[in-house]
Amino acid sequence: MTPRSEDELAEIVRGANGPLSIRGGATRHLPGDGEPLTTRGLTGITLYEPGALTLVARAGTPVAEVEAALAGEGQRLPFEPMDHRPLLGTDGEPTIGGAVAMNVSGPRRVQVGACRDALIGVRFVTGEGAVVKNGGRVMKNVTGYDLVKLQAGARGTLGILTEVAFKVLPAAQSQATLRLDGLDADAAMAAMAAALGSPFEVSGAAWTEAGTFLRVEGLEGSVAYRTGKLLEVLAPWGLAETVDDPWADLRDARAVAGPGDVWRVHCRPSQAPALIAAVGAEAAQMDWGGGLVWLRVAAGTDLRAALPAFDGHASRVTGAADTAPQSGSVAALEAGIRARFDPRGLFSPMTETA
Repeated sequence: MTPRSEDELAEIVRGANGPLSIRGGATRHLPGDGEPLTTRGLTGITLYEPGALTLVARAGTPVAEVEAALAGEGQRLPFEPMDHRPLLGTDGEPTIGGAVAMNVSGPRRVQVGACRDALIGVRFVTGEGAVVKNGGRVMKNVTGYDLVKLQAGARGTLGILTEVAFKVLPAAQSQATLRLDGLDADAAMAAMAAALGSPFEVSGAAWTEAGTFLRVEGLEGSVAYRTGKLLEVLAPWGLAETVDDPWADLRDARAVAGPGDVWRVHCRPSQAPALIAAVGAEAAQMDWGGGLVWLRVAAGTDLRAALPAFDGHASRVTGAADTAPQSGSVAALEAGIRARFDPRGLFSPMTETA
C-alpha cells in the first residue's frame, strides 16, 4: 500500500485488520510480519525558510532531494545521515522520514548531536488512525517538544510519520581531514580523545585499519589555524597528514562491509578498544570518537555473548533479524508507551534506515 496523502494513510490505518509492516525507501527492509505499507507516496518539501534555518518535508521525501535543496542555499542537515545501501547491498532511495524513524546520525554527531537533536516538529498517524501534530515548523514557541524527540528512533512503533521539521545549519566553507597511520585501537582512542578534548572543534573522529581520521570544518582561515594546532596535539602519536575527504565512506561504514554479520555497538569511548579486542572481529571501525563501534563477525555469531560487560548495547545490522534484550523495567515502560500510541498492536518495528 502506498498512500498519497496523510488522510489516505489515516484511513488505511483505521481500516486495518492486522499488523502493518511500515517501510520508507526500502533501503534496509527486513522481511517481517504485516502487510507492507510504504510512505514513498508522501513526498515534497512543504516549507523551507533559509533565513530561519528551518525546513519541513513529508516523510517519503528522498534524503537526496532535501540535501540538494539545502545545498542550493549553502546549508545542510546537521546530523549527516548515513546511507545504509553500501553496507547492506540494498537499493531503493533513503527517505527523510526513515532517517527520523531510525534516528540515523553520522560522524558529525560528536559536534552537533544526533538526528533527534535537529528535529523540531513531526506529524504522524497513530495506531487508531488519528493524525497528531507535535512541535512546530520554527524554533519559536515550539510545543510538544519531548514527544517530537520520542518519535526519533522509535522505528515506526509509535506512529507512522507523515511530516518532519528540522533546524538546519550553514554548510562549512572549508574542511580538512588529518590522518594518523599505524595506530591500533587503543592508541587511536587516545589520539581521538585528545583531539576531541582540545579547543579546536573537531567535527569527526573515526578509526579503521586504514588510519585514524580527524576532521575540522568552518571558515577557511579558521580551518587552517585549527588544523595546524591539531598537528601539535596529535604529535605524540606520529605525524598526521592531510588527506582527501573520506567521510562519506566512514559515515556509511564501508570498512566493515562484506560477508558475515555486522553489529553496531554503542559504548563509552574508553571501552571501545577492549570490545574490539575481545571478539576477534573480521573488520572493525570506531566512529563518534569511539562511542560507536562497527564490528563484522562470522555469520550467526552471538556477539552479545562474546562481549565483556560494558556500558551500552549491541544490535545486529546484517544477518538474521535481531531484537535486543531489555531489562524488565525498560520493556514494561516501552510496552506501556506503545499501548498508548498503538493500542491494537498494528505497527511492526520499522526496518528502514532512510
